[in-house]
Amino acid sequence: MRGLIENRFGFLALVLIALGALFGVAFVTRQGVTPAPVPAPGRVAVESVSTVCPAPGGGRISAVTPPGGKGAGAATIAEIGGKPSGAAKLEQPGVPWQRDLPAKSGPVKVAGTGAMAAGLEATQTTRQLTGAARGLAGVRCAEPGSSTWFVGPGPATADVQLYLTNADAAQAVIEVMVYAGEGPVVSESGNGLVLKPGEHRTIRVRDLAPSPLIMAVEVRTISGRVAASARAVLGKGKGADWLPASTEPATSVVVPGIPGGGGLRELYVTAPGDADTVVHIKALTADGFYAMKNRESLDVPAGSTASLDLSTGIGGQPAAIVLTSEMPIVAGLMATGTGTRQDVAFSAGAPAIEVGSVVADNRSGKKVSSRLILSAPAAAGKVRVQTLPRRGAAPAPVEVQIPGSRTKEIKLAAPAGGGDYSVVVLPLPGSGPVYGGRVMDERTPEGLLLTTQPLALARTWAIVPPVAESSTVVLP
Repeated sequence: MRGLIENRFGFLALVLIALGALFGVAFVTRQGVTPAPVPAPGRVAVESVSTVCPAPGGGRISAVTPPGGKGAGAATIAEIGGKPSGAAKLEQPGVPWQRDLPAKSGPVKVAGTGAMAAGLEATQTTRQLTGAARGLAGVRCAEPGSSTWFVGPGPATADVQLYLTNADAAQAVIEVMVYAGEGPVVSESGNGLVLKPGEHRTIRVRDLAPSPLIMAVEVRTISGRVAASARAVLGKGKGADWLPASTEPATSVVVPGIPGGGGLRELYVTAPGDADTVVHIKALTADGFYAMKNRESLDVPAGSTASLDLSTGIGGQPAAIVLTSEMPIVAGLMATGTGTRQDVAFSAGAPAIEVGSVVADNRSGKKVSSRLILSAPAAAGKVRVQTLPRRGAAPAPVEVQIPGSRTKEIKLAAPAGGGDYSVVVLPLPGSGPVYGGRVMDERTPEGLLLTTQPLALARTWAIVPPVAESSTVVLP
């Protein structure tokens, strides 16, 4: 034994045997270990919001922060590149701010911090009765991002312009991709565009791709962020409006807020990937789901955009369109008004309003009306609709039930004090997924003026992934 201990290799063997014995005893006598629960993603209040109204000249900007925020905060509205002294302030949550701007005004930045940031929303709306851009046109002011999709008519049928603004303090390098009916359109002039901090630029899509009748456009950044918006003017007597940003490519897309009544309803679908796909189409109306005869599906070749006339399929009812496919798609829809001179409005793929939605500009009166079109494709939905007037006390909120697999239209009433107002739509506990849009129209002797805005997620909460300890953060 003494010789074994004196032998250094023998001593090492004894140590290993002793450690093995200790480990074996510990393993046999150990208590059961319950695995730690996987933490769920958390929600934190948004504390900073920045949006850009792309071209409000000759129109109106409306901004609002819903009530309910805690602590201090501030919100400002200022023309990009203008004097700081010219900035306006949003005074308090729950009270909309509105202002009509001169015709030559440039892009306007609406920014909030602290309690004034949670849910901050801004919209620009213009009303024009003459000229090629005649119509009622509105758009949700855009938040800077790295990728934005638009789907609609192409340069062969409309004058489509992209409004790009770098509202950040860092340079942005931008690429523009166009997906036409014939496939992707590659243009050197749309790639590698550099915007300095505070710089904004307008690009005619015709200069990138002059021939498409229909198209999708992706504005993406190589570095930095850009606030992107798109406007389509169909020509004299045919209307004009903004193309709302669509959700990112997905295999299931809902295009909500399609107004009832007469006029064209044309669906656009793009498959930006490398494989062809068959898109299955269902309309969701007040009577439920149904597959439209001879319009149940649409073949979309890889990297291209296809269209389908749904005017007779929807039958003039308020609706949403539910699309499914094996390959990711983006989608939009064009609706036209009736009359001797038509107007046009656009919807696009939108998310379910899980944390609520805010529409800053709504109008109601003798000739103008605003309404919500809400759809619950799965389980029944239940939301609270709160009107926020510019003047006077806010009325009590109204609870609205949307039966499962149904669409419901809610006409918004003008507040007791009159004037324009904002609307907050908030899903209630137990509600199924709800999608929606706000429709605003005005009757004129020549025809109906029309604009729509798909309901977007309110900027009230940010979903934060769970945090867990891991050695991978320090290992190569």
